[in-house]
Amino acid sequence: MSALIDSYGRRHKDLRVSLTDRCSLRCTYCMPHDFSDWLKSDHLLDTDELMSVISAAVSVGIEEIRLTGGEPLLRADIVDIVSRIAGLTNAPKLSLTTNGLKLKELAKSLADAGLERINVSLDTLRRDRFVALTHRDRIDDVFAGLEAALQAGLAPIKINSVLLRGINDDEAPALLKWAMSEGFSLRFIEQMPLDAGGIWDRTTMVTAQEMLASLSDHFELSPVPDRGSSPAEEFYIDGTIETVGIIASVTQPFCGACDRLRLTSDGQLRSCLFSLEEMDLRKVLRNPDLSNQEIAEEIADRFYKTVAGKLPGHGINDPSFIQPRRPMSAIGG
Repeated sequence: MSALIDSYGRRHKDLRVSLTDRCSLRCTYCMPHDFSDWLKSDHLLDTDELMSVISAAVSVGIEEIRLTGGEPLLRADIVDIVSRIAGLTNAPKLSLTTNGLKLKELAKSLADAGLERINVSLDTLRRDRFVALTHRDRIDDVFAGLEAALQAGLAPIKINSVLLRGINDDEAPALLKWAMSEGFSLRFIEQMPLDAGGIWDRTTMVTAQEMLASLSDHFELSPVPDRGSSPAEEFYIDGTIETVGIIASVTQPFCGACDRLRLTSDGQLRSCLFSLEEMDLRKVLRNPDLSNQEIAEEIADRFYKTVAGKLPGHGINDPSFIQPRRPMSAIGG
């Protein structure tokens, strides 16, 4: 089969796979503290269904899988999922994004199963701010999980941080100093309009320009050339080979080089985080009239159709932009 190339010449090689919409934290920019509007359990893909989609994806050119959520480590069979993906013929590169709470328990098993690296979401180094941001007093579990991940060899470890005005936007230099001292790679991310509470406000969002200005007061930063399809614009720090990244999804969209597709935990294939349309794979997987071979062929065909309909950009800066009905936790980060 031919590669997944859209009408704008972008080859799609990266699939973000959400394993659950549930999370053990309640980050204010993602969902209300009392959020409970979870997907029904029978709507979620089981592991065999998930593997059918991933196998089809690999057959049409997907080379990298990122497991996401919600919080993917809440999935009871997460180690088995990792093992099965890693055991595929022409196995894709395999990474995972997590809040880190269960890493102490699972890091070694995940590494042994074939997980290559992780991204950990952490927006503050201060306990009081962590509690205020997440509504959970669990920052010690994150630090313990990071240590376990290091010991398990899940490197490089990337830290994802969202800065919120008046809450933690003064911590950018401290977060970077800490990350460098621990051997982590830090990436700051602009807050996106993907919250379940619908409280996102462009006028209060901390922009990439502001992040860069804050960091530049403490570090000498120089752009890393050849960004490729990476969502982060990276900068060398103080003349070293260490880097910090800034993901400016809102103010400086990088759609022109985007190579990502997304699978929700309930089996919907999406071309973009901000897409208003989805391709239903769950109906295909649960169609009793189709053979396994026919299911594989139909799923592959829907990957091609999704890519064919991908727009040149996500339109977040257009006057007609509409926030997706699904929050980030249901789409998969």
